[in-house]
Amino acid sequence: MFRYFDPMYYIYMAPVLLLMLAAKLLVSSRFAKYSKLRNMRGMTGRQAAESVLRENGVYGVSVGRVNGKLSDHYDPKSKVIRLSDGVYDTASVAAVGIAAHEAGHAVQHAGGYAPLKIRNAIIPVCNIGSSLSIPIIIAGAVLNFPVLIYAGLLLFSLLLIFQLITLPVEFNASARALRCIDEAGLLGEDEQKGAKKVLTAAALTYVAAMLQSLVLLLYYFARFSGSRRR
Repeated sequence: MFRYFDPMYYIYMAPVLLLMLAAKLLVSSRFAKYSKLRNMRGMTGRQAAESVLRENGVYGVSVGRVNGKLSDHYDPKSKVIRLSDGVYDTASVAAVGIAAHEAGHAVQHAGGYAPLKIRNAIIPVCNIGSSLSIPIIIAGAVLNFPVLIYAGLLLFSLLLIFQLITLPVEFNASARALRCIDEAGLLGEDEQKGAKKVLTAAALTYVAAMLQSLVLLLYYFARFSGSRRR
């Protein structure tokens, strides 16, 4: 908890925290706006996801429902696209965009998209790194043991690597979704612009999360490197 009493922490983190807040507000506002706009074809999120799968020749992937708001995701282990209540059976512009994006992940998985394979492969290691890094850094600082500090920083950097790999995965899924929406005529021209706005806002949250990890890593490095020099 030491960082919350350290002025340097707020100097480093204030801009990126504001960016994260802005990104989340943008996602919420755009989703709220375009989830109220019914698409001209009356296509639900489930139908949109199934259409993207069909257009890309991907079979054996089902589309199900999941609780929560904006909790949509693709589960590669069970090969299920899980859509939230506000997307699954809703015929809105936002629902089609989000569902098509998640179907884009299923298309990536079926085609062996390299960044997705790398991301999925390193998830277990990154989970361990993210859970142990901070305790190890703190232990190293308390015990004045630099090796532990740098080991913790190395583990924390795994989270940053994971987030960096996530960016092309998410951008590519959105590009696939928008291309398929256009080619299959799932949305009208103006509606496509709305779907793109929703997906762009969602992508910004991944960028903001990556920047938060990067700045936090720099903060820890600067703080403890400074402590050692003193």
